[in-house]
Amino acid sequence: MRALSYLGPNKLKVVKKPDPCIEHENDAILKVTRAAICGSDLHLLHGLVPDTRVGCTFGHEFTGTVEAVGPSVKNLRRGDRVVVPFNISCGTCFYCSRGLSANCENTNPNSDLASGVYGYSHTTGGYEGGQAEYVRVPFADVGPMKIPDDMEEEEVLFLSDILPTGYQGAEMGEIKGGETVVVFGCGPVGLFAMKSAWLLGAGRVLAVDHVDYRLDFARRYAGVEAVNFKKVPDIVAWLKDQFEGRGPDVVIEAVGMEAEGSKFHRMLGLGFVQAGVPVAINWAIQTVRKGGNVSIIGVYGPPWNLVDIGTAMNKGLTLRMNQCNVRRYMTHLLKHIREGRIDAKGIITHRFPLESAPKAYRMFSDKKDGCVKCVLMPAA
Repeated sequence: MRALSYLGPNKLKVVKKPDPCIEHENDAILKVTRAAICGSDLHLLHGLVPDTRVGCTFGHEFTGTVEAVGPSVKNLRRGDRVVVPFNISCGTCFYCSRGLSANCENTNPNSDLASGVYGYSHTTGGYEGGQAEYVRVPFADVGPMKIPDDMEEEEVLFLSDILPTGYQGAEMGEIKGGETVVVFGCGPVGLFAMKSAWLLGAGRVLAVDHVDYRLDFARRYAGVEAVNFKKVPDIVAWLKDQFEGRGPDVVIEAVGMEAEGSKFHRMLGLGFVQAGVPVAINWAIQTVRKGGNVSIIGVYGPPWNLVDIGTAMNKGLTLRMNQCNVRRYMTHLLKHIREGRIDAKGIITHRFPLESAPKAYRMFSDKKDGCVKCVLMPAA
C-alpha cells in the first residue's frame, strides 16, 4: 500500500509499505477514505515528540470502509463506513469503564502517559496511523462509529478528534450559561472549542492568535471577537481590560507546545530544555479571573515545563486537562452536526491526494494560502 513515512524532523515521503493484516481476533482492517492532518501531527513532524521513529506513518483522524474483521468482531462487517477515535481503547479496563478512554491502560501498557494513539510515536504505543491507503484498527467493537447512510465522510471526519477535543475543552471549563470565555489559538481545535462554548451557553467568547487570516476565519466561522496578540502591547493586560479588569471566567488553551509569544520559552522548548513552550498556559493562568477555570487541550510532551503554578495557586484557579475521551462525545456531537448547529466540514480549506501529503504538511505548518485544515484523500 501507499503510506506516508516519517524520515526524520521535517522530512516526509509517501512510500510503499506492506498492507496491514489481522493481528488479533478483535482487529479490523479499513480502507482509508479520508485522513486529516492535525496540528499535533506538526509536533511529530518537527521532532518534538519523544520516540518518534523513522519509518512510522502519522495520522490519527480518519474515516474508512471495513475491508476485513477478526473472528471476534461483532459490530462491524465488510463494507461498513466508520469514523475512528484517535485514542485506541479496550473498553473494559479501570479507565475505560469510567469513560476515560484516553487513559486506557491496556492499549499502551508500557507507558503511564496515555492510551494507545494511531500514528503518534512509540510513546503512545507505536501504532501505525491512517495517512495511508489501509490501516489496522484494534478493538474494532469499541472505538469505531458507523457513519449514517445519509451522511458523507467529511461531515463526520472530525468526530475522530478535534471536534470532541474542542467540546471537552469547553466542558472542562464548566460553562453553564453566561460565562465569559477566552480561547487561545484559532486552529481547528480552537475553532471547535469556540463553537462548543456557545453551545454550552457562554455569554461572550473572544479568540486570541497572531495570524490574521486565522483570526478572520474565527470571526466568520465561530462568531467570536478576536485579537492579534502581536498588535497589543501586553495581551494579558489587554484581555483583563476587556472583562472589567478581572479577566474572563474561563480560558481554554488550544495551542500546545509550539506557542509563539516568548523568544526565551521558544528557545528552551525547541532546544529540548523543557517539554514544549508553555507561553499559552501561562497567559491563560495570568488572564483568567481569580477563582476561574483554565482548560488545557493543547498538546505537550513530558515531563516538565516552566508553568506559572504559583500564580494559579494564589488565584484559586481550577486547572483541568486531558487528551480527549473521544468515544464519550461522538453520538452527542453527531446530533449537533446532523441538526445543523455545527458545520464540521466547514473548516476544511484544502484537500490533497495522498501523494501530496508532504506538500500539505508544509502548507499547514507554514500557515500558507489561508490554510486552516488539510484533508488527504488516499483514493484520489
